[in-house]
Amino acid sequence: MKKDRTVPTLEDVAKAAGVSTATVSRCLNTPDRVVKETRKRVTDAVEALGYTPNFGARMMAAKRTHTIGAIIPTMENAIFARGLQAFQEELHRRGYTLIVASSAYQPKLEKEQIRTLVARGADGILLIGHERDPDIYSYLETQNVPVLVAWTYSTEKPQISVGFDNRLSMRALAEEVIRQGHRQIGVISGESAGNDRVSQRLAGIQDALNMNGLSTDKLRVIETSYGIDEGAAAFDKLMDADQQPTAIICGNDVLAVGAIHRAQARGFRVPEDISITGFDDIELAKLVRPALTTVHVPHHQMGLKAAVTLADMVENKGSQSSYEIETSLAVRDSLGPPTQT
Repeated sequence: MKKDRTVPTLEDVAKAAGVSTATVSRCLNTPDRVVKETRKRVTDAVEALGYTPNFGARMMAAKRTHTIGAIIPTMENAIFARGLQAFQEELHRRGYTLIVASSAYQPKLEKEQIRTLVARGADGILLIGHERDPDIYSYLETQNVPVLVAWTYSTEKPQISVGFDNRLSMRALAEEVIRQGHRQIGVISGESAGNDRVSQRLAGIQDALNMNGLSTDKLRVIETSYGIDEGAAAFDKLMDADQQPTAIICGNDVLAVGAIHRAQARGFRVPEDISITGFDDIELAKLVRPALTTVHVPHHQMGLKAAVTLADMVENKGSQSSYEIETSLAVRDSLGPPTQT
């Protein structure tokens, strides 16, 4: 029969480190307030003893779990990776643990995940995009759980957001495509139902056409799920039509890379025969050949600002407001003027 081991306590750590229990508590909760030498003694004692803070007691005392939840639409590509990394790093610096879930673009699953995070005591929640059942926001308000919306920016929505204007960003890219001389334009887009980022980007393309006196009636849009293979299949649909576009605007870089690979496999030269653009400027955009023209989104800045804002909301520090991140065009080799005939 195994002998029960005594669970190490906060007092045990304090004794081993030669400090007070209050100092140990500060090291664990607000390490920046403790000098480096003392912090190291406490950390060494924690590791040597195998001490784990009494999470339940801390939660009862502080009425906070120091846990933040984030629900992203997908983990299958790098679109959200850099922003979430910066988000997590800043939260960790401020003493929070991040729990990440993926909704797979399923509203019902996202709703379940939100309720689970609240039930587990999440102090705040990060969501992507504004568009969802209004009851969800009412539920979070009733539960007194702050929510921050990212990857989009709007002054018209009641929720605080840290992100960029998807419509204006895509409009700027579409205007550049038109400036290069393209009039026959196709679009490979994510699925717009329930996704305000996608619908705003599509509206931005239509804005650009209207502003340049071009009809939107012949604009052909293929909506698909995000993926390289999906981008390739959508490229086939556009190019197998009676009237081929001279430029294809893609809703993100992953779709664009799929389109470029399929174009080259079919013998099309990019950009001489067909120009292709993306959106996001993930690492893949620079690695593909030709390098991808896209919209540069400063994901690191967005993730950092989102963490600061949400943590301040949880801690009731001042009055928080929405913050707009500026995007820019990254014009590279995949976009050029149409071939003259």
